[in-house]
Amino acid sequence: MGAPPDRRPPDGPPLAVTMGEPAGIGGDITLKAWESRRDTGLPPFVLLDDPARLAALAARLGLNVPVRAVASAAEAVALFDNALPVLPVALAAPVVAGRPDPANGAAVIASIDRAVALVRAGEASAVVTNPIQKSALYAAGFRHPGHTEYLAHLAGLADEPIMMLAAADLRVVPVTIHVSLREAVERLSASAIVHAGRVTAAALVRDFGIARPRLAVAALNPHAGEGGAMGREEIDVIEPAVAALRAEGIGVVGPRPSDTLFHAAARSGFDAALCMYHDQALIPLKTVDFDSGVNITLGLPFVRTSPDHGTALDIAGTGKAGAVSLIEAMRTADRMARNRRAGA
Repeated sequence: MGAPPDRRPPDGPPLAVTMGEPAGIGGDITLKAWESRRDTGLPPFVLLDDPARLAALAARLGLNVPVRAVASAAEAVALFDNALPVLPVALAAPVVAGRPDPANGAAVIASIDRAVALVRAGEASAVVTNPIQKSALYAAGFRHPGHTEYLAHLAGLADEPIMMLAAADLRVVPVTIHVSLREAVERLSASAIVHAGRVTAAALVRDFGIARPRLAVAALNPHAGEGGAMGREEIDVIEPAVAALRAEGIGVVGPRPSDTLFHAAARSGFDAALCMYHDQALIPLKTVDFDSGVNITLGLPFVRTSPDHGTALDIAGTGKAGAVSLIEAMRTADRMARNRRAGA
């Protein structure tokens, strides 16, 4: 997942990067990412944000980042080496670091909408989203659980979106996502596992260039249920799903006990692991590589990645936030977009 910096010339349009929550660390880490562009092999991107607030933030943080407003994404590639190109998105209220204002919710959503529109029009290669503060958006009338679901809505997907988290040598896909553990068990179904497996396998081929993907399916219960002594979900739900995926020609093994699925030797045996609930996926991912995790939405008609962290309101505007995850999200999006173009 983390290839070394290569500074390849762009073979397509720039990435479209959203502002995220303006009171969070999105601005801080995007400025730092641009400043590191030569050392990290960062692909050109255009940021959808407020140029004046970014210029003021760069000055406050002591970052040498010239900010330039542009009229189109097409201007970004030629400008990128010398200045941070920004497509202006107007904010309704002044930004105070660490204090989200619902009045700016419309601008946050407008940034996402325009980024998606740019990619769908062929003017940008992929969407990279900075973290949003859902509580502020809910207060502004936002009615989606999060980024992933909203992007699926914009894409007109009928099926549930699939979230992949990737870092170092591990990719994980939670079958159930932002629900309680009790509800995750209640919602788990063979059809949900099969859907996640199909979408993941297709994405590994199309977006990651893996000709014959290998999936591992985690068990739900300790010791994979011990033949039903510790729960029947493996027998009644997971094993039928694995059999259905295998019947479709997808390389898959499982259900495997999750306590032995994620050590180094086990990870070498699969390209992605399907996990039954949120923390079963996120705990090993963040243990293996806490700083560089990337959130990827699979099954969209466009590429979307995001850093695998939140808005970090407590350190916003202080310069303490690291840009590693955002940088890897940009580089991952660029590789995925290149693979899609090569396979088109």
